[in-house]
Amino acid sequence: MVGREKFDAELKHVQQLLLEMSNTAIQTIDKAMDYLLANDIEGALTIINNDIHINRMEEEINDRVILLIAKQQPVATDLRRLMVLVKIAADMERIGDYAVNIAKETIRIGKDEHIAPIHLLDEMRVKTISMLEQTLTAFIKEDMEEAKAIAKLDDEVDEMYGHAIKTLLAVGVNEPAHLSQVTQLSFVCRYLERSADHATNMAERLLYLLKGRHYELNN
Repeated sequence: MVGREKFDAELKHVQQLLLEMSNTAIQTIDKAMDYLLANDIEGALTIINNDIHINRMEEEINDRVILLIAKQQPVATDLRRLMVLVKIAADMERIGDYAVNIAKETIRIGKDEHIAPIHLLDEMRVKTISMLEQTLTAFIKEDMEEAKAIAKLDDEVDEMYGHAIKTLLAVGVNEPAHLSQVTQLSFVCRYLERSADHATNMAERLLYLLKGRHYELNN
């Protein structure tokens, strides 16, 4: 196998690893929200214990990219693709971290009944997961228009976040005895909002990959 064929084969393998890591991270944050809604402490613990797998997948991607750069000395366009893969892997690792954070809030709430309108968080979850999945689809297809559409979804998540926080704060004022849970659920809202921001970051990275220039979709 000649040098270019080796490079293409290894690059394809790294991209496949990233897709596997991305799907795992998306499924993990989705499950973390399931466990929160169900007050499932045991399930939340599995999210925390399994986080190491996502971290290891990111490390493997980084290691393989470093080896490719060192051994193959890629041209500018290939180097840009490799850097984008590393950055998207970092975004997905953060999604896994947010899933862990949600699991920790679930454990802190324990078996207490949810006193806040939990459906608002579930709606945020649905929109955020949709964003992440759409971003991944855009990356697989290298679809610029789909990547640009991510910004609109991010605006919707931001609006949902603002509404949820206002509602939670009102609950805290009216029921100060439950302020701790209000705080924990507010953190969950923040983790979902930040996950949506990372989806936008990934869409921007795809546009950079395809066009060779930086775009800011949130502006």
